[in-house]
Amino acid sequence: MNARIEDLKRQLRQLDELAASGTLPADQAASARAKLEQELVSQVMDSGASTTAGSGTPAAAPIPAAPAAAAARPSRRLLAGLSVFVLAVAAAGYAVYGTPGAWRGVPVAQSEDEAGAGHGSAAAQIEDMVAKLEQRMKTQPDDAEGWSMLGRSYSALGRYPEAVTAFKRVSTLKPKDAQALADQADAVAMAAGRKLAGEPAQLIARALELDPKNLKALALAGTIAFDASDFPKAAQLWSAAVAVAEPGSELERNLQSGVAEARSRAGLPPAAAAASGPVATSAAATAASLAGQVDIAAALKAKASPEDTLFVFARAVEGPRVPLAILRKQVKDLPLTFTLDDSMAMNPAMRLSTATQVIVGARISKSGNAIAQPGDLQGFTKAVAVGASGLKIEIAEEVK
Repeated sequence: MNARIEDLKRQLRQLDELAASGTLPADQAASARAKLEQELVSQVMDSGASTTAGSGTPAAAPIPAAPAAAAARPSRRLLAGLSVFVLAVAAAGYAVYGTPGAWRGVPVAQSEDEAGAGHGSAAAQIEDMVAKLEQRMKTQPDDAEGWSMLGRSYSALGRYPEAVTAFKRVSTLKPKDAQALADQADAVAMAAGRKLAGEPAQLIARALELDPKNLKALALAGTIAFDASDFPKAAQLWSAAVAVAEPGSELERNLQSGVAEARSRAGLPPAAAAASGPVATSAAATAASLAGQVDIAAALKAKASPEDTLFVFARAVEGPRVPLAILRKQVKDLPLTFTLDDSMAMNPAMRLSTATQVIVGARISKSGNAIAQPGDLQGFTKAVAVGASGLKIEIAEEVK
């Protein structure tokens, strides 16, 4: 996968974080997402790339290691494109597993209406990618990973009966693969109108026999228990899912909410805070802040309007570029004396107090989009220690 695809995926993740935190208005987030997705589709559909282009392997669709003819195997570029689509449309779907009051049996894919929402003209190109993978699977019918990606793509598009068929092929090829069984249960439930009783429940039970820590199987099993009013069991299963979910992720937080709801209905006391959740406030955490002043260079003042959005943010020197703290103002507030602290975090698991060194930046955005766009004006500090004060940021660079 080329660097631009990785960059676009990163921007989509940042955009979702900003929208979820309320920093970026929903309409602006939707507009920005549509533009990013259009470019993403163009990148992955680049007809000039060879079938083995790129050294990266999509996490959701690893390329089979067994030797096979390149023309017969789904290309890296094709699987990369479908992987990006499935992640963008569906990966957040089972973050709602932990909110039982809001749904009954919603699997990884979103509802039929949601599956195609927000993608506009990109949908036709996605369908084209799926069609190409379908053709490739005809010549490589024993490629379990290809069938798995095809099943996930069908689910993301709301084509659940076809997803069932694809996941059944995976289960046939890999009968002891717990994830394949969980994915099949997921699709069968959706094809049956979001009903987990019957075959989906049997598949989930088999998946947990093979892998008691399978995240999707645990989440779905918890929902089955909750729907049966077996709240202690639901809390137990969702707690087990929390233990294997990505720390600090939306999925983990929603599962924790589900655990709290199930324990409450069961008459049980609240569970102790998970180790991966926000730690107890300490003097060091409370003191985790940054302070300084930001202004715009005289040479760029004519390029900014008083009502333009101004973002001041801090990000870790190494690791994800998601802001650890962010402040939203306007150009008319310049020169601005600012303070950033843990209360301005977008994600409770990614705060200033979790870092030792950060880069502090300021960006003027015409569109109000926190993700840098050509024409934006920005400036950054060098790496500074968390707790630093007296920082000076000059907005002296135009994004090209």
